[in-house]
Amino acid sequence: MSSAKSKLKPAQLLVEQSGLFLEETLPGPVLDLACGKAHNSIFLALKGVEVISADLSSEALQRAGELAVECGAEITMWQVDLEPEGVNPLPRDAYGAILVFRYLHRPLIPCIKKALRKGGLLLYETFTVEQPQFGKPRNPDYLLQPGELSHMFADWEEIFYFEGIKENPTRAVAQIVCRKKV
Repeated sequence: MSSAKSKLKPAQLLVEQSGLFLEETLPGPVLDLACGKAHNSIFLALKGVEVISADLSSEALQRAGELAVECGAEITMWQVDLEPEGVNPLPRDAYGAILVFRYLHRPLIPCIKKALRKGGLLLYETFTVEQPQFGKPRNPDYLLQPGELSHMFADWEEIFYFEGIKENPTRAVAQIVCRKKV
């Protein structure tokens, strides 16, 4: 099992902020949106946090489930299209925290806001318009403008914010940790 755990590569922001998930009682489960191989989900589940891993790809969810079993973690898998036009795919007031890493679909932002319960946490990290100098993504539809992420959640309690260049790997990102006001 320890060799499986050594394969885990949770996002550094999540590792740094994981105390928020352990120091207080979340008002519901954590939703890991566009989770891919669910490294973030498994990381939290191993700490005793209830996690729902959501992704469109059944293959990614299958691999995530296999890794979760190898690591001894329990996570719930949810195959869902997060980008249906004109439809909110997320249930209202259902989650105590939402994680979003390396994913941007602007029409989903109001859905995320509605899905998080009052007092719930949001950890969001994705690429900015500076990213193309370091590699993919390059499509401006998937890149944040300067200050855009902070502006999206300006009416929430900001716990942490960063916008700039991160290393290992080198990437241009915006990161926010915030709480929906009660």
